[in-house]
Amino acid sequence: MTTVTLQFFQRLPNLPIAESWAAIDHDPDSSVEIPLAGSVSAGMPIEVCSSDATIHVPSRMIRRNTYALQVRGNSMIDCNIFDGDVIIIERQESAENGETAVVMINDQEVTLKKLYIEKNGVRLQPANTSMPAIYLRNSDIRVLGLVMGVARRAEMAA
Repeated sequence: MTTVTLQFFQRLPNLPIAESWAAIDHDPDSSVEIPLAGSVSAGMPIEVCSSDATIHVPSRMIRRNTYALQVRGNSMIDCNIFDGDVIIIERQESAENGETAVVMINDQEVTLKKLYIEKNGVRLQPANTSMPAIYLRNSDIRVLGLVMGVARRAEMAA
């Protein structure tokens, strides 16, 4: 069995997300186990699929209702969130304009995007200039949480 070494990055407050990642040390003796609840698309939305897996993360990354999701896709690369990363999410039901959020669409699909509230509804904006935004009515989405950290395979973090 091979062990995977993860590098952890915590979101710093009051900075644009692309610039707000700080590497943090991971002492396995002070880690906390949280649910790895499944996958989230960083691309076209995917069906919700849950998991019973867990991941150990540094205790300082944990707040009151924290879970993790595996990222699938490249729509958030300009925010330094890449395919294969595990994002650390704080469960919340609302997001500020421009926040990077996990969003459920029509109670069926989930995606990871920057959320913008506009006159005619909501824009889910990828952080990848080669991908289009998704436009929806407010009633079509539900915020599931905000990105607070990232875990990345150490060999990919360099």
